[in-house]
Amino acid sequence: SVTPPQSSDLAPRATRLLPLSAKTGAALRDVAGRYIEWLEQQEAELAAEGAASDALLSDTAWSAGIGRSHFGHRAGVAFQDAESLRAGLREIAEMVENPASRKATTVAFVYTGQASQWPGMGAALYESEPVVRAVLDRCDDVLREERDASLLDVMFGRPGAVGDLDDPQWKQPAIYALECALTALWSSLGIRPDVVLGHSLGEIAAAHTAGVFDLENGLRLAAVRGALVGALPGEGAMAAVFAPASRVAEMLDEHNAAGSGVGLCIAADNGAHQVISGPAEEIDAILGSLEAAGIQATRLRRSPAYHSAMIEPALGDLEAAFSQLSFAPPSLPFISNPDGRIIGSGEALDAAYWCRQMRSPVAFRACIETLAGQGVDTVVEIGPHAVLGPMIALAWPDAAGVAEPAVVSSLKRPATDEDPPAPGSGGGFVEAVAGVYEAGLPLRFDGLFAGEERRRIALPGYPFQREHYWVEAPKRRRLGTGHPLLGVRHDSASGEISFDTELFPSDPAWLGDHRVFNRTIAPGALYGAMAAIACRTEGAGAPVIEDFQMHSALVFPQNEDEEEGRQLQVLLDGPGDDASRRVRILSRGASDDGWTLHAEGQASSASMGSPTPGMPLDPARLKADLSPVEISAYYRAKAEVGIDLGPAFRTLGALWSRPGEALGEVSLPEAHQGSQLDIHPLVLDGCF
Repeated sequence: SVTPPQSSDLAPRATRLLPLSAKTGAALRDVAGRYIEWLEQQEAELAAEGAASDALLSDTAWSAGIGRSHFGHRAGVAFQDAESLRAGLREIAEMVENPASRKATTVAFVYTGQASQWPGMGAALYESEPVVRAVLDRCDDVLREERDASLLDVMFGRPGAVGDLDDPQWKQPAIYALECALTALWSSLGIRPDVVLGHSLGEIAAAHTAGVFDLENGLRLAAVRGALVGALPGEGAMAAVFAPASRVAEMLDEHNAAGSGVGLCIAADNGAHQVISGPAEEIDAILGSLEAAGIQATRLRRSPAYHSAMIEPALGDLEAAFSQLSFAPPSLPFISNPDGRIIGSGEALDAAYWCRQMRSPVAFRACIETLAGQGVDTVVEIGPHAVLGPMIALAWPDAAGVAEPAVVSSLKRPATDEDPPAPGSGGGFVEAVAGVYEAGLPLRFDGLFAGEERRRIALPGYPFQREHYWVEAPKRRRLGTGHPLLGVRHDSASGEISFDTELFPSDPAWLGDHRVFNRTIAPGALYGAMAAIACRTEGAGAPVIEDFQMHSALVFPQNEDEEEGRQLQVLLDGPGDDASRRVRILSRGASDDGWTLHAEGQASSASMGSPTPGMPLDPARLKADLSPVEISAYYRAKAEVGIDLGPAFRTLGALWSRPGEALGEVSLPEAHQGSQLDIHPLVLDGCF
């Protein structure tokens, strides 16, 4: 690891990130609107250009990142001043479609190869970010010792630089150094990869991230590789051909068969396009053939013939130099360029591998297919410019269940070399952080303020949506009037009496507290209560229910959202000579052909004679030989076997038991005590 410098000559950060989040897309737009109103209230302080205005905006970004919760619907505004902040906020507040909620789970770092370099790359970050400066200074020191020249002078295009950034001997170590610095910067924000992949040269930085070698040895590898390529004889070239690999290979075979030179080959299969490589004169010749065949092709700027036969003279020296370095197995999934697969735990990325890697074509399309198989949903491109993002999108497999990931590019090249990023602007890095934030990754926002002292300030409050949720009355009604349990009374010509009502899963309300195996079931005590009330209504004195049998349960449908009820009927026979009457309880649903008998028994009045009372019960004596039972454990045991009893059916106050015997204290809920009309059946539950 490299320790960031505590330097006072770092440039102030010119670009800040304001993170916005909410629990819904509509609320996110409201958040942006509240910030716009809040900025208007700070107009006086913002009008004072200079330190005061910069401090307020920086403290705003700090407070929003450090002091707020970050929900799934997100937007990040990268801004330089109050006006650019307002513009970004207005864009969010005026969005037509709500942004989707995202939560990234698997992150890939994909490292860019050659042809992504540009003079001044990384300079803005070097000026303002201590983490980047520490890595680049260390790389510069190592290369100064070996070449007696400054890598950073070449990289930043400083006056007096001894080399050209397009020269492989400087380009390759410069890209490697910048990619390692970007990796360290992302790490300071809490963003680390779950899997890594590099394109050609970028695979060296990917290997460093995976722990294959340290920063210095990786730099030496890139420097030796670049120097050997730069010293190769002959003029090589490369070109991008926008055609399928099979078609390009066919044309290359025809070209090579007709010539006598080194020949051309596919250097990289990028999916939507192929990169061909070989001698410059042969590249020029086949470009004409491709154009005549209607195939679009473009020659790459100042590119040696990488991954072609022209590289082979350097492989011996390359292996000898690499053999002096030490290599460790990758510490996280590492996708290999030559094979397009993850390196196995027993495989070594040694000198022989790196020679094969430089000569073999880049199987980038296969690498992306492997990446998709790892469940990657966010890709962070590590490199000087957004090169691989479009290639990843085009090569991503179009398969069911494999969603295209969010792709974020760490840096972007300016429109022209004469328009370099301003010091402290970050060269597009803050915009990349905004993209990662919107993808749903958790950020360590203090990493965006390294070396600064900021203060928390009061920010606009969260715009709670305050939606009203009314509980609507059921779109049904109980039949008629009468007793709450029995319903409407009817007489028949034969002397039989019936009571008709309806039951629903939530009416009576306490019915939903009696569930078995996730289904609402009428409790057995309900039938006993209905029989007793019916007999009391028609007789004199307290009723006696005897020989009470239950035949089938009343089970409500699985989909209770439809609130499908059942018509319930209590039938009480006319009194016979012995004044004993049969009582039956039946029900039927709307789609049933007939009635279902749930329970039946014999009913009589206590005045007609009742059993001789026994000895008074002595609760103290009864529980003397019993052990107390924990009430909560009793109900948990019920739930474990699928019997879920809600508050209305949790009526046990105390319980004692032993094998084959139990004694309990049962009481009605307070809301039902003293009720004479709505007799609650829970007291009888378990008696039938």
